[in-house]
Amino acid sequence: MTQTATPIDFARMRTLGDIAGYHAMERPDAIALTFEGRETSFAGFNRHGDQVANALLAEGLTKGQRIAYVGKNSDHYFELLFGAAKMGAVMTPIGWRLAAAEAAYIVGDARAPLLFVGPEVIATAEDVTALTGHPLRIIAMEAGDHSYPIFETWRDAAATTPPPVTITPDDIAVQLYTSGTTGKPKGAMLSHHNLLSGRRAAAEAGLDWNDWGPDDVSLVAMPVAHIGGTGWGMVGLLNGAKGVVAREFDPFKVLDFIEFDRISKMFMVPAALQIVVRQPRAREVDFSRLKFIMYGASPIPLDLLRECMEVFGCGFCQQYGMTETCGTIVYLPPEDHDPAGTPRMRAAGLAMPGVELKIIDEAGASLPAGTVGEVATRSSANMAGYWNLPEATATTIDTDGWLRTGDAGYLDNDGYLYIHDRVKDMIITGAENVYPAEVESAIYGHPDVAEVAVIGIPDEKWGEAVKAVVALKPGATPDPASIIAFARTRIATFKAPKSVDFIDALPRNASGKILRKDLREPYWAGLTRRVN
Repeated sequence: MTQTATPIDFARMRTLGDIAGYHAMERPDAIALTFEGRETSFAGFNRHGDQVANALLAEGLTKGQRIAYVGKNSDHYFELLFGAAKMGAVMTPIGWRLAAAEAAYIVGDARAPLLFVGPEVIATAEDVTALTGHPLRIIAMEAGDHSYPIFETWRDAAATTPPPVTITPDDIAVQLYTSGTTGKPKGAMLSHHNLLSGRRAAAEAGLDWNDWGPDDVSLVAMPVAHIGGTGWGMVGLLNGAKGVVAREFDPFKVLDFIEFDRISKMFMVPAALQIVVRQPRAREVDFSRLKFIMYGASPIPLDLLRECMEVFGCGFCQQYGMTETCGTIVYLPPEDHDPAGTPRMRAAGLAMPGVELKIIDEAGASLPAGTVGEVATRSSANMAGYWNLPEATATTIDTDGWLRTGDAGYLDNDGYLYIHDRVKDMIITGAENVYPAEVESAIYGHPDVAEVAVIGIPDEKWGEAVKAVVALKPGATPDPASIIAFARTRIATFKAPKSVDFIDALPRNASGKILRKDLREPYWAGLTRRVN
């Protein structure tokens, strides 16, 4: 077990701003973040956070307003996140791969007056502004061929004194958007308490895989628009570890980070692990400093796990959770990772400290062990609710605080959770959540399409691939490439179908609802569960 020089007093870190202030006081010269050669100490990280907070106040922002960020990963994103948290603004990160109209919808829904943009999306910033529907000021995260104010200049013009705003653990800190079953994303409101209480409990529980020391180095490579990126970055900072921020996931650079930055812990999705471990150089890298790899967002195939265990030679811990639970609520510990493929290897794992689990039927009644139903969870990590959607919140979280996950599964007699299927129709492809309704809406406008259903099918590389099943209008000629290209003009590329099948008419039940399970079944035949 790694030992810290001085035990961390987690009780002193009840808000994100507290994290920066605590470590700035206790270990000011230790490196908090590194990014492409730029190093920031905890003292510097805290100071920059105060400057961001004061700069936001100077812009006229008040506590509770949202700010938006569209871009790849950066150390400056975390400065912006923690600085906003110090004055009460709510960070709304947006996936940089989204189409301009999709990003504009989120900015507009959040009513964010400020949009911070990375260099990869600077060219579409004006499109987002035009589509948003309310006045929007843009600040560029990096210098370049544009006339927007630059983040560092904007930040450094502000005072370094702590902002005169009182922040409580119940204040909202982050608003992450999840794809909606009706085609419109919903903003999950995550408070400081939601984000940190469970992570404090986990840190204090003495779990070996979650034990951190001052020599630990964390790799932050998953996109910050997801809880897997933002949340993992928070975990390292909470524990006082150095965070190496990767601009984006690159399998070749991941190996360099591990070797040259002496990474000891990282979080990745199985699709990313597969790409990394299959690189020829993976057999040449020194992984002796790597202690644990946390993985999640989708199950890992046993053959891939065996390969990763052999090559990396470290402990593995599966993480199960969702945006609405601030990430991990269930873990499969390293000791349950058996390359021989024991039945427990199919489990998502055990409840995290402070997390309750139960399996319920459609009416919400609890089901006994071994019975498949919907997974429900209750903990301090459950979101505060969906932004401006009280009915959706009430449907998801009941009056006793139990949150419906939308996943179907069962608990065994030892408390291990097994995921069997998804109650909802969500597709997980390369750890990105895709809802059929959103894709179908994009395809319906194609002139040859009479009706369409979108499903997820098994994919060796990405876990699942998006497939469209289309019934054509009379006289139309099947043209999969045309339909795929049309969808890509309206939604992000990763959401667009990878393939298209054609059918005379979609199967429906007596009430007219499309029978997606009937469409999916041929592709999943022979598999023991309907997630991959």
